[in-house]
Amino acid sequence: MSETYELTAEAREQVGKGSARAVRRDGKVPAVIYGDKQPPLAIALPYKDVYYKIHGGGFLTTIATIDVGGKKIQVLPKDYQLDPVKDMPVHVDFLRVGKDTEVNVEVPVHFVNEDKSPGIKRGGVLNIVRHEVEFHCPANAIPEFITVDLTGADIGDSIHISAVKLPAGVRPVIHDRDFTIATIAGSAAMKPEVEETEAAEPAAEAEE
Repeated sequence: MSETYELTAEAREQVGKGSARAVRRDGKVPAVIYGDKQPPLAIALPYKDVYYKIHGGGFLTTIATIDVGGKKIQVLPKDYQLDPVKDMPVHVDFLRVGKDTEVNVEVPVHFVNEDKSPGIKRGGVLNIVRHEVEFHCPANAIPEFITVDLTGADIGDSIHISAVKLPAGVRPVIHDRDFTIATIAGSAAMKPEVEETEAAEPAAEAEE
């Protein structure tokens, strides 16, 4: 799980497009905290803090604490909007996190031990089918990433979700099939070697 962080926010009494524009003119980002059977809370966050958190990676999988007037609320970012031209954050939705909160999140896939894959050593290519996998898990136990071990993977092999060791309480949202995460495929770089071998066989026979 990614390291948690804290943000300081101001409560917003007014909501709506006009209020949101005023917040942005003031150098802040409008946001809403919802969930956990409590009424939504409109807030404003410092622009720089939100910008660096979003573009720093792991934003949607990291628990945060938001201090609103001295009251600290544990949240998980669920969605955000960026300006389509300037790539600036214009709104963020946060989900309140309680002790029993469970969420669906997209978790990145990391691959290790490519040097121990016979298929890749022979010139094969790692074909990544899923760069991220959606999981259902406790909000306070979201894995930062899942690890796929390529040891022993040969050309033609497929790596399925069942081959990945998952943390306790973490399960794939797709549960009705053993879906593929990656395959080891042949590549054009291997063809010349095969052709040279085939060409060498008739020449050897002619010499005999």
